[in-house]
Parts: sequence; C-alpha cells; structure tokens
Amino acid sequence: MSLDVRTVTASEFPDWMRAVRAGFLTPTGMPDEELVAERLADADLSRVQGVFDAGRCVATFRSFAQQLTVVGGAAVEADAISGVTVAPTHRRRGLLSRMMATDLAAAKERGEAVASLIAAEYPIYGRYGFGPAARATQWEVSVHRAGLDPRRSGQPADGGRIEMVDGADVREIGPEVHAALAARQPGVVSRNERWWRKSTGVSPRAPHETWTEPFYVVHRDAGGEIDGLMTYGVDDTWDDAKQPRNTASVRDMIALNPAAERALWHYLCSVDWIAAVRSGYRAPDDLLPLLLPDPRAARVVTSTDWLWLRLLDVPRTLEARTYAVEASLVLEVRDAAGLAGGRFLLEASDGGARCAPTTRSADLALGVAELATLYLGDESVRRLMDLGRAEELRAGAATTADAVFRTGRLPWCPDVF
Repeated sequence: MSLDVRTVTASEFPDWMRAVRAGFLTPTGMPDEELVAERLADADLSRVQGVFDAGRCVATFRSFAQQLTVVGGAAVEADAISGVTVAPTHRRRGLLSRMMATDLAAAKERGEAVASLIAAEYPIYGRYGFGPAARATQWEVSVHRAGLDPRRSGQPADGGRIEMVDGADVREIGPEVHAALAARQPGVVSRNERWWRKSTGVSPRAPHETWTEPFYVVHRDAGGEIDGLMTYGVDDTWDDAKQPRNTASVRDMIALNPAAERALWHYLCSVDWIAAVRSGYRAPDDLLPLLLPDPRAARVVTSTDWLWLRLLDVPRTLEARTYAVEASLVLEVRDAAGLAGGRFLLEASDGGARCAPTTRSADLALGVAELATLYLGDESVRRLMDLGRAEELRAGAATTADAVFRTGRLPWCPDVF
C-alpha cells in the first residue's frame, strides 16, 4: 500500500500527537481534548507533516518560526524543526528525507536564513546539511567541597539581593530578562508565551509528563533592577544517619552579567540541606567552576553537541553576524541539496560584513554543514581541516578564517525544542 506524505489536518492532529509519543517511546494513548486544543493553538498546520499508512500516522515532522541570536547580537529568522519521528515499522523508506526536503524548500521560499534543531541522535542530520553549532555542558557541584562560606554566600557581595518569587512573577518578568539575554548571547533562541506557561506549570500536560512546582529566585542589582533569574527543583534524599543528601537541579538560569551569575550560583550552593547542585545545560566555557573557591568541586557530568544549524542563505547569514577582524575570504560552499551552495566573497569587519556570490578563486572549500559548525564561533577551521572536512586552497586561508569566525566566548543555546 502506498504511503501518503502530506501536511496534517486539525482532525488528524491527535493521531499525529500519538505518533510523536510513540516515536519518542512515551505512552501512546490518544491525547485528551484540552491538550490537543492547547497544542493546536500553538501549531501552524501548514508546517506540520505526517506520513499515513491506511489512515494511521506513522511518521511526524514539525517546524515553526524561531529567532536565533548570532554573533554581535542580531537575530536571524530560523526554521526550527521538532517532533521528528518515524515508526520502527516504517524505517529505511526515505520518509524523513521526503519530509525534510519539503520543509527546507518551504523555509528557503519563506526567506528563513537557517534551519535549527536539537538532535536526539548524532548521525541523522549531517546528511541534510546540518552541523553542530553550539555545544552544552552540565556540571554537578559538591557543595561541601566548593569552599563557600555559608554565612556569606547567600548574600550578594555586589550590593544586590536575591528574592524568591512565584510562577506568575516569572511569566511577567521572564520574557524581558530573556530578551536582554538574547540581545547579547549567540545561540539563544526565542521563547513564545507557551514556553513560559509550560515552564511554570500552567499549560496542560500529557499523563506521562509529571509536574513538580520548582523554586524561583531573581537577582536584583544595587539599583533594584532584575538582572538574573533562576528556576530549580530539589529532590528529597537523606542517608541512614539522617543527613541530608539533596540535589538541586537547575531548570533555567539567566544571568545578564557576571555579578548576577556569581550571586545566583553562590545562593543556590548556600541553601540548607542541599549537598549537590546540577547546573543544567550551560556553555562549555561557562563561568560556574571558576566562580567557586575550589573549581574542582564542579565535575562535568555531560558534555555534548546541542544546537544544530543548516544554512539556507549563505550571504544573509554571514552578513548578519559581526567579526573581530577585517579580512576577505572566498568560500567554496558545497551543498548536495542545492539549497545554499556556491562561491562567495566574504568581506568581514568589526562593524559587520558584506557577502555575495563571486567568480574569484576560492580560498577555502567546505560543506554547508561545516560552515554551520563555524558560524557561531564554536569550531575552528584548522580542526575541520585535520578531520578532512575543509580544504585550504590558498596558503594561510585557514588561519585567516579562524581569526574571522572565532569568538571570545562560546555560543550557548539554553533551550531544547
């Protein structure tokens, strides 16, 4: 029987949601009406694809509009991809390739500069031109080893203060704090109203999605302005000697300056009964370990690829970001899908850049996925060359390209989507 690959109608959306659950190995019962209505209100059905076999959804794909912060603080329009599944009974039939090709072509037609996703599995997306563009690291801090003075670490030394708030407060103040972060941190993606409702327990949830109300705190600077926000949960673990062994797990933490960052981490490490702190996913060069008197108290528990990008318009993406040095590079960009390949002259400067197609001889040749990996400053051309994934066509071009693309701090995407 032939498989029907197409966009999903509102009446088919509950079955599409069931198929997503099945693909991610979560309970597969049909979702209730309230949950369907809430998800439908947030979905653009023209961007929701499904594969149907005898009327049953067996593969899923969804995209939505997103803004991505690039180096220098500007935002580019992104085609954010999520909910990608193929039933185990229907693998190896090219279903994902068909849905991906349809979505990327539509995104390019809409004028979106990049596509973005968080890859559940590493080997899948490189063949579609995606490259890992921002990594993530999670630390666990042994509070007793950290060396903080519990009498002082809960009180910011910068003249500011920590305040406890509730979910309603976070829904009000969170978007503004996040927008301030997005204006300066490459790799940050936009959050809509539903994100804040879901993260504070307001949105309806599937039966398998348990909710425990977290703690919320903000940091106010000496002038009373909020410049930091942290959400965390705590387990309830005691040993046989009735000693607390609780772990605090950070769900979200935004700090707009190092003082707020230090104050929030020191506060959490000073809370009574907390023996360990899990940081949540941070940039690999996050300040956390070095904010502790003993940085070895923070051990890495996760270090992984995180945000993946696929360039759809090379000139627009390269012109959107800023560069630390002035240089000219001719890039030969290879794209098997024919969406963004070509030869481009990049003229970079600290005030911006110009990029356009050119017939000049190329200085550097690389795939569109490799260019995505370089784009936010997370990777080096020299490493890509050593891996056989970039080719230097003019002596010294790799050194120039590394000076052009690398950044003082690594990109970071706080969210999964």
